[in-house]
Amino acid sequence: MASVTFKGNPVTLLGNEVKVGDQAPDFKVLANDLSEVTLQDTKGQVRLISVVPSLDTGVCDAQTRRFNEEAANLDNVKILTVSVDLPFAQKRWCGAAGIETVQTLSDHRELSFGEAYGVAIKELRLLARAVFVVDSSDKVTYVEYVSEATDHPNYEAAVEAAKQAR
Repeated sequence: MASVTFKGNPVTLLGNEVKVGDQAPDFKVLANDLSEVTLQDTKGQVRLISVVPSLDTGVCDAQTRRFNEEAANLDNVKILTVSVDLPFAQKRWCGAAGIETVQTLSDHRELSFGEAYGVAIKELRLLARAVFVVDSSDKVTYVEYVSEATDHPNYEAAVEAAKQAR
């Protein structure tokens, strides 16, 4: 399992660690309109999945804005941001931040994504910061579990991986 800390304290991640070369696990999360979304809803596309603890924190806000900006240079790549924030809060945040390219998805109901991708933090019921790239045939081509949940991911490596997966 990936080793992650939150503000310097070790945390327990639930689920299975995902590795490059794995078939991407399916999941069931909620869109901002409360409709269910699964991995299969974006089948045939390259997906960059950005995972954040909460959009209402500085690093998560910056991470989501950065991938929204990068989306302009990523043709045929769907960018998904997953957190346990309620869909209503995600919708409010996206409106206030002017986020239109990234799709925010809520894992608050079942932690389906968090457990499938090994990012559910047992002690906090939040998701650990991570980035996954899944190619159009549902193979995982890039994985980053950020070792300290309050740190930024490697944006350049994730974007390059998404470009290579096309």
